[in-house]
Amino acid sequence: MAQAAAVAKPPAPPRRRRASATPRRLPYLLIGPAALLMLGFIAYPVISVFYYSLQNYNPTKPWRNGFAGFDNFVHAFTKDPVFWDTLVFSAKWVFVEVGLQLLFGLALALIVNQTFVGRGLGRALVFSPWAVSGVLTSAIWVLLYNSQTGITRYLADIGIGSYGTSWLSDTSTVFPAAIVADLWRGVPFFAILILADLQSVSKDLYEAAEVDGASRLKQFWHITLPHLKDAIILSTLLRAVWEFNNVDLLYTLTGGGPAGETTTLPLYIANTSVDAHNFGYASALTTVAFVILLFCSMVYLRLSKFGGESK
Repeated sequence: MAQAAAVAKPPAPPRRRRASATPRRLPYLLIGPAALLMLGFIAYPVISVFYYSLQNYNPTKPWRNGFAGFDNFVHAFTKDPVFWDTLVFSAKWVFVEVGLQLLFGLALALIVNQTFVGRGLGRALVFSPWAVSGVLTSAIWVLLYNSQTGITRYLADIGIGSYGTSWLSDTSTVFPAAIVADLWRGVPFFAILILADLQSVSKDLYEAAEVDGASRLKQFWHITLPHLKDAIILSTLLRAVWEFNNVDLLYTLTGGGPAGETTTLPLYIANTSVDAHNFGYASALTTVAFVILLFCSMVYLRLSKFGGESK
């Protein structure tokens, strides 16, 4: 009986070899060092700014250094009128710049997307200003706005304006002059991103619309714009953040003047930290700017329904 039972017993299934976890972890191990370095370069400055925003820290006056709590934030919101002036100008600067750059960038992208002789050269000329640094852009436009050798002198030669006029030192003209200088460099950014998205629009959609009798305007409104929705949302958000943090162009072009007319909040922060050495207060202003940008970005993405399907 025992022998029969032993014979009838089915053989044990073969043992499965455990799959090695190393191949699955290998990608994370490879990107781990780079991720740690990026985390260190990003997290440490952010944490340092938050820490110093709660301190009185001025290397030139070490006897006043120490824990300040929320005094820096209270001072910014209740006792510093320059903070509110720079915040209002920053909002005005971002709204005007991003709006105009989007408008002209969209127009340029639609133009260079057409087929014409010399299109490659035209695209290169349109996109070339984006390759120029902010400081070099400022230097170019400082020379163009120079009262002795720039645009105003040639306009005066033909009877428009007077000699010695400086648009960058006049409170009534400095804002439009700065806007034009930054438009020259910012418009290609929108043109590049929008043109890249335009390349993926199927021509069959336009052909079908033409068969149905749709005009060019209707094709643009019902086909082109819905397809460009995410590209426009992303580009405007990125450019708004960059324009809010614009320091190099305005600092080189106007220095925040005249009479503080072109001082943005980041430029005020730079002057407070570098010139006045008040790093504690400058860190508090930086924290406020960070919260403002984070909140506005979240609200903008929420309201624009970024990534959602267009109706």
